[in-house]
Amino acid sequence: MRRKHFLIVISILFIIMTPLHGLADEQNKVSDQDEEAIKDVMDDMTLEEKIGQLFIVHVYGETPTDPNYEDTNLNNNRGGKNFKEVIENYHVGGIIYFNWTDNIGTPVDTEQVNELSNGLQEIAEDQRSEIPLFISTDQEGGIVQRVEEPGTVFPGNMALGAVGSKSLAHQSGEIIGNELSSLGINMNFAPTVDVNMNPDNPVIGIRSFGEDPDLVSDLGIAQINGYKEENVITSAKHFPGHGDTDVDSHYGLPEIDHDLETLHEVDLKPFKEAINSGIESIMTAHIVVPALDDSGLPATLSKPILTDLLREEMGFDGLIITDSLGMSGANVYPEDRVAVEAFKAGADILLNPPKVDVAFEGMLEAVESGDVSMERLDESVFRVLKSKMKQGLFKDPYTDKERIEGIGSDDHLQVAQDIANRGVTLVKNEADTLPVQSSEKVLVTGPGDANPVTISEQLNEKGVTADSFETGMSPTEDEISEAVEKASDVDKVIVTTYTANTDEQQQQLVDRLVETDKPVAVAAMRNPYDLMEFSEVDAYLNAYSYLEPSVNAIANALVGDINPRGTLPVTIPDLYETGHGLSFIDTPINAEGMKELVTYLENEGEIVDEETSHALSMHLTAVAHYEEKELTDKVLKHMNNFHLLLDHHRENEHISQKAHNYLTVDTDQLIELWSAK
Repeated sequence: MRRKHFLIVISILFIIMTPLHGLADEQNKVSDQDEEAIKDVMDDMTLEEKIGQLFIVHVYGETPTDPNYEDTNLNNNRGGKNFKEVIENYHVGGIIYFNWTDNIGTPVDTEQVNELSNGLQEIAEDQRSEIPLFISTDQEGGIVQRVEEPGTVFPGNMALGAVGSKSLAHQSGEIIGNELSSLGINMNFAPTVDVNMNPDNPVIGIRSFGEDPDLVSDLGIAQINGYKEENVITSAKHFPGHGDTDVDSHYGLPEIDHDLETLHEVDLKPFKEAINSGIESIMTAHIVVPALDDSGLPATLSKPILTDLLREEMGFDGLIITDSLGMSGANVYPEDRVAVEAFKAGADILLNPPKVDVAFEGMLEAVESGDVSMERLDESVFRVLKSKMKQGLFKDPYTDKERIEGIGSDDHLQVAQDIANRGVTLVKNEADTLPVQSSEKVLVTGPGDANPVTISEQLNEKGVTADSFETGMSPTEDEISEAVEKASDVDKVIVTTYTANTDEQQQQLVDRLVETDKPVAVAAMRNPYDLMEFSEVDAYLNAYSYLEPSVNAIANALVGDINPRGTLPVTIPDLYETGHGLSFIDTPINAEGMKELVTYLENEGEIVDEETSHALSMHLTAVAHYEEKELTDKVLKHMNNFHLLLDHHRENEHISQKAHNYLTVDTDQLIELWSAK
């Protein structure tokens, strides 16, 4: 009854205070009356219910009461034999989904996840407190994404950094948010706004947008705003910045030795900008930062970092969420004190403790003993409930099953492919090794995770004679010798690498193939730094991802079906600076440059008749006139119309797919350039 009364009050206030337009904007505001209603709820909560709201935990199972995982949950200290028991026993504030807990399958069963989410909210509504759940996951895109096929798989943040497009970053956030929301997931631990400046970083790397704090800020905010369009809570991570470490905090305790000036100008800048943009939550890092706290404690457990810096100096009043408390970097206290000390440091939400009962009882004892004051507890519980209120969860926590039909739509998949295509970065191309010509025979080799077989198959489909040879992640001497032998029968060799800058055997594979004197092109399918170890290769491309859109993009680039336009979002030490990138056809991004590109494509036979070429050139001539006059609105209007013109000519087969690809990318870049003016 109490929740029904609460919902009636909220609904009346919502109708009275909200104009007919802008409902989505208004639901993300909390009025004074709403805050009073939250306080009324808190006044009726038990101590145990309040403490439970601080925890987001994982539970094994595909359904709320899945009988197949009861022993697994009990043996892994989940606090009950299934979701229902955990919610009943510990009044948890939220759940986090993983693949390895079988909450989300691979491939994802969208109906199952939607039903699980709705079922969990029903259980929460049946409790005495009737407080809806945060249902969360890590869906960054790239190497960290729990929802895969048939959902939309994105190449990841560093590919976006190579594109540098705020528009595509916004679209990626909007699409990921839409698909998560369709599954009943209302909180996403993304984006990663760490500024990656260390080639040896084992945990961030391509999860970052790059090493330029301005770029990271711009793309991070654009993505956050995309999530807001779909009413999904975001979490900027990992505060105060995990980008310059060479230790993975899952397995150790990294230390950041930056001085205060560097921290404020680099590491902290994206978080400051995210706060200014209205980010709902910030996730902490299990890293030691002596310039901010010389105690040796990780940021997650540091009051000077979480309270003095983030809460007070930076003025953040949203949710502070710990990174997983099961990670090695957080375990510097006894297991019953880790959650308590994180809370005392300033955290609001205690994420994923390894033993739910131990963490809960530790917090309960801390409050009952006075180690944690009721005032401090209420402060965080209020923030949790306020966040749930902002997201409309008290009003309606459920998700219509029909929404899952839009997951992995053609439009969504095309955006992911556009990011991958535009992100491909041609770093080196001696003697025009690339693109591969249809008359040439090639060998594609490398570790299986770098997809040499799939790329070879795609090259064959595109008219190139290609053989493949897959090696292990660290190729054996026999595998290297076999690759060298196979190279003797081809014109060129393409090596797909997977973080080869940290793998000596992959480096040997490339070195031995270079010694054959056959032209060697390397396609780096994960970290962009591999070139550091074999700079003598003839050609080098970065894909920033080994996932399907990036595999497609590399195959497209290798044969010249796309014109690489990506630029390095990070420095390759001693070789190339950020912003470097080559193209097969390097024309300026303006209307005159595009006219040059039209002429080139006509000469190559990619535009089938002079009439089409003339129509395209005439349109661009008008745009050039508006550019000269700096008439931004007219430039944008005519370039958007040029988009439609390209689509029309492609549909009528007046231009090839290659011509469409080349001209569309430059059109998008020109629109983005003028939109920023």
